[in-house]
Amino acid sequence: MAPAADTTEPPVAVPVAPRAAATQSPARVRALVFTSLFPSHARPRHGIFVETRLNHLVKDCPVDVRVVSPVPWFPSASPRFGSYAAFAATPRRDTRSSGIQVSHPRYWMVPRLGVRFQPDNMARAAWADIERLRQHGFQPDLIDAHYLYPDGVAAAIVARRLGVPFVMTARGTDVNVLAGLPGPGRRVAQAVREAGAVVAVSQSLKSAMLALDFPESKIVVLRNGVDLERFHPVDRLAARARLGAEGQGPLLLSVGNLVPEKDQALAIKVLQRLPLHRLLLIGDGPLRAPLLEHAARIGVADRLLLRPAMPQQDLSHAYAAADVLLVTSTREGWPNVVLESLACGTPVVALDVGAVREMLTDARVGRIVERRDSVLVAEAVSELMALPPARELARRHAALFDWTSISSGQLQLFRRVMAQHAAGRRPA
Repeated sequence: MAPAADTTEPPVAVPVAPRAAATQSPARVRALVFTSLFPSHARPRHGIFVETRLNHLVKDCPVDVRVVSPVPWFPSASPRFGSYAAFAATPRRDTRSSGIQVSHPRYWMVPRLGVRFQPDNMARAAWADIERLRQHGFQPDLIDAHYLYPDGVAAAIVARRLGVPFVMTARGTDVNVLAGLPGPGRRVAQAVREAGAVVAVSQSLKSAMLALDFPESKIVVLRNGVDLERFHPVDRLAARARLGAEGQGPLLLSVGNLVPEKDQALAIKVLQRLPLHRLLLIGDGPLRAPLLEHAARIGVADRLLLRPAMPQQDLSHAYAAADVLLVTSTREGWPNVVLESLACGTPVVALDVGAVREMLTDARVGRIVERRDSVLVAEAVSELMALPPARELARRHAALFDWTSISSGQLQLFRRVMAQHAAGRRPA
């Protein structure tokens, strides 16, 4: 035990900073967000996870942002061109509901053949918009890029020209697939060497980066959080009525684009093993018709419900309507749907992909299936439903993943990178 202080000694004078200095707030950081993954009126769910993180950063921290989100040029917004038409329909400039200003410059992109030139074309097309921002008084302190290729590589080109530092955030496929390809991989490696830091949204993604020889000193893990105000429990029967999902039997849910990587075919096959259950798929994509054919072929079409993708504010009703969320993806980074479902009080059964193990750390609110086997997934669903968690327990688990600490960590990272850049440019 430390000895008690001798109170007979005169007190030591402690210098007090002037009042103005004591109340002075740190300078605001001006961040230029550069990413092709950002929502618009034409593609309302495209890159919504980037916007969500950004909204919380601006709300919680002294950061001013502008977003430059390049879009491939396409000549027509006619619906007959499918997803390509959304490129043409994307507004040239936009102000989101949060007040964030976004520009969508157009760049040349030839599918497949143009991949190697994509970063250069993006950077070239974005430059006029960046100059316009500077002329209107927005001088960025750093660039915050999301997705390593082509976005991060393009951001490196822009940062070089502006003479400012940049940070890249990896999301999953950019590390697990693109960074391992010969051409994109070389350019990603160069961008990583130039970056002030590379953010991973999970520990598993950091491990994948280390396997690619990214310098560990540059990698920072800043996971995604969950918005507990937006995602919250609502009455289950009312939610089912709202979705047109009334009926008998437990309801399983799958949320995501109808693409091979999400493997909703496995979720549909689970219905064969659970004859009393129904499955609600929410999403759009090229596999809609094949998935319906698959359900008919294995005799479960009458227990399959499909609904188009919906705004985030409506997803609470989908999560709350379900008894269990299924995550059957073949690969993921940080699957936000897991925490969103838990925040609405609904437990999760997920394949062992991406950061699932970092999220489902309590077996009472979620089960992890290690092999892609419909029997094992069905068994996990049955085990979880035999002793379903209280909604409040699932929500408390989701609350462990708050946004405030993530925003604070992101601000600290920005300031550290800016300070290192300034020190590197200071004359000896």
